[in-house]
Amino acid sequence: MFKDSKRLSLTDTLIGQGTHAEGKMECEAGLRIEGEFRGDIDCHGDVIIGECGIARSNINARDVTIAGKVFGDVTTKGRLTITATGQVHGNINAHIFVMQDGGIFTGACRMERTQDNSRSRPLVEAEPVQQQAGARENKSEQPNHAQNQNQQNGKDKRQQQAG
Repeated sequence: MFKDSKRLSLTDTLIGQGTHAEGKMECEAGLRIEGEFRGDIDCHGDVIIGECGIARSNINARDVTIAGKVFGDVTTKGRLTITATGQVHGNINAHIFVMQDGGIFTGACRMERTQDNSRSRPLVEAEPVQQQAGARENKSEQPNHAQNQNQQNGKDKRQQQAG
């Protein structure tokens, strides 16, 4: 009867439009704010501040998407996205930061790589650039070779005329 209940799923928390909440929010699952929240947010899941949402909070979460207004610092272990309608008035610390045209951000930004991303990745385009450079060298050698041959032909003609 309850075959789908084999895995434990976490329920997201919603602070709906027209709701005003205050305090400290700690949640394991995701959090979406469409109303107004005042206080610190510590979330192991994702936090979404909807277009009508206002958070007067310091937010610490995995990924954060802001389409409303945030007054406070935002710290993410992943991606921070400020949409075209989003506003952040505070400092941010994120591994990935995406800001759409029209978004507003006032504050300081700090971005750090995760340990997995700390290794430099080889440039994919490096090889074609080297091949192009090699092709240029070959082209530059060919005119020089042709010039040398023309110079040699000129010497041969002068020797024939002199002899």
